Amino acid sequence: MAGKQVKESGFATQDKAIARLTEIYNAKRAALRGQAKAERIARYGAMRFEEYAKEWKAGQRDLGPASVVHLESLLSIHLLPLLGSRRMTTFDHKVVEGFIQTMERNGVGLAAQANAFDKLKAILLDANRLGLFDDNPVAGVKPPQYDPKRVVIPSLEQLRQIRTAGDDSFLLVLCSP
Repeated sequence: MAGKQVKESGFATQDKAIARLTEIYNAKRAALRGQAKAERIARYGAMRFEEYAKEWKAGQRDLGPASVVHLESLLSIHLLPLLGSRRMTTFDHKVVEGFIQTMERNGVGLAAQANAFDKLKAILLDANRLGLFDDNPVAGVKPPQYDPKRVVIPSLEQLRQIRTAGDDSFLLVLCSP
């Protein structure tokens, strides 16, 4: 009966008739949204994280050159080796927790852990907005806590003492431009 109007009768008041029309209208809209969501899940849900992250990165138009280099570094060093082959629909809070625990076991510093988690969170938030997850996979996950201490710039005398006390590798780092 597509395209044909159907007459319903038997409504006691005009308000009840309007309520029924509103119900039909909302049901049609929900069906269209449900179909669009199903198409997004079919397309993006089967993608591997590596493919999804590549598409996500392409959409990040506001990143400066240094930020792009930083993002590529986080992806290639931390995210893709551990999560690259995982299908997008398989992410949940346990996967994210496991990612953080693996970085901890591998001795990754807290600053790098926090940065990698932030990028993973941004990518998964984008996927969550598309409707790929029933529950947000980063909800309830305790992020790595990086708390940088106050920076102390050594005096000239302290630098001289460090140069004489340090080993060759430390000296190289200390004297490089």
